[in-house]
Amino acid sequence: MSRTFARLLLVLIPAYFVASLALAHDQASWILRGGLKNAAGEWCCGEGDCFAVPSEQVSVSNAGYRLYGLETVPFNEAQPSPDGVYWRCKRPDGTRRCFFAPPSSY
Repeated sequence: MSRTFARLLLVLIPAYFVASLALAHDQASWILRGGLKNAAGEWCCGEGDCFAVPSEQVSVSNAGYRLYGLETVPFNEAQPSPDGVYWRCKRPDGTRRCFFAPPSSY
């Protein structure tokens, strides 16, 4: 019985992660559909580039939005998020390409 359970976990756990990545990209599809770009003219969203940032991981200061206590996004680099969620889009090297904030947080 435990061998069957272990095999089931080996199938279900990777499937969960693939499904959650697909769901996150579907939720961010408005970024891709909108053809949104940053100030440098780069497209914000490619496959798997954008992810939601939990609002409890965002604080607002005079300098801008502080993400995870590690990165500050200046207000002038933030774009409005029509779905009311914070979004961060990244380049392949992990640096920020675009950031979206709910309009009420400006």
